[in-house]
Amino acid sequence: MEDQLATIWGVLLGFAVAMYVILDGFDLGIGILFPSTSIETERDQMMNTIAPFWDGNETWLVLGGGGLLVAFPLAYSILMPALHVPILVMLLGLVLRGVAFEFRWVAKPHHGWWDRAFFWGSLIAAFSQGCVLGGLVQGVRVENNEFAGGSLDWLTPFSLFCGAAIVAGYALLGACWLNLKTTGLLQNRGRRYAKAALALVLLFLVVVSLWTSSEIPRIAERWFAGHNLAFLWPVPLATTGAAVFTYESLRRRRELAPFLGAIALFLLGFVGLGISIFPYAVPPTITIYSAVAPPASSIFGLLGVLFVLPLVLVYTAFVYWTFRGKIIPGHGYH
Repeated sequence: MEDQLATIWGVLLGFAVAMYVILDGFDLGIGILFPSTSIETERDQMMNTIAPFWDGNETWLVLGGGGLLVAFPLAYSILMPALHVPILVMLLGLVLRGVAFEFRWVAKPHHGWWDRAFFWGSLIAAFSQGCVLGGLVQGVRVENNEFAGGSLDWLTPFSLFCGAAIVAGYALLGACWLNLKTTGLLQNRGRRYAKAALALVLLFLVVVSLWTSSEIPRIAERWFAGHNLAFLWPVPLATTGAAVFTYESLRRRRELAPFLGAIALFLLGFVGLGISIFPYAVPPTITIYSAVAPPASSIFGLLGVLFVLPLVLVYTAFVYWTFRGKIIPGHGYH
């Protein structure tokens, strides 16, 4: 029974993380692209494209972090001290971004500092998330079911490179979102930035894949084992197809299709990550099956999630449907 509960919780947490990366990724991408224009009306328009969504998007981060504590307390007790520095920096970046978002409007016309805070908060949060990912992939030192490393073990060239990769990926999502939600010069600029970000994302994907396979033997062994290779090879093929689809959609000046293509790239990257580390909750030693909470705790938490998750999904769908359509200059949420 514990194995089934571990699998269910693993799927739920994976779903929460994927939802967070996609939904909060595009609004962090808007912040990363914020310095791309100095025109006040365009900056207002950029912020208005995400105003109804950004705070609700972060619900998925709460679900992911809280679910990890409830379902896999052993993994939580190891990962938090191992990655507490980038996680703390990420949270501070999200706070800075959120405060800047609200204060920018009330501080006009003296809001220059809040513009910079919105950019830096978004950039710091995105980069830190990539560092957390890199630190997790490269592995955590564990002895006697406790973290046995140092507070800066995560700080490696690989994790920093992953941080830059996430920044490029979020910029791609943000640029495709601008292409979807705006018109005129800002839409054209978003389309142009999306093409540049797409090239960067593909470069990062190739380098990270080669780096991972050459520097982390356990992952290379998993990738190139006979039965795994048969399951894995469609992923790079599908990634190439998604990249071509995204580029062609941008070239043909489509609006929704590039955003869907960018989401597909992230989901395929997520699939590749899952293949690389599953079933480990703390690579390379603690699996989800050894880290899962006792059945009573797991079931109790699962009942809460099964009640809350549909409400969150309905609310998310309602908000995105209500605020569908273009953001016209001079009009918006604020």
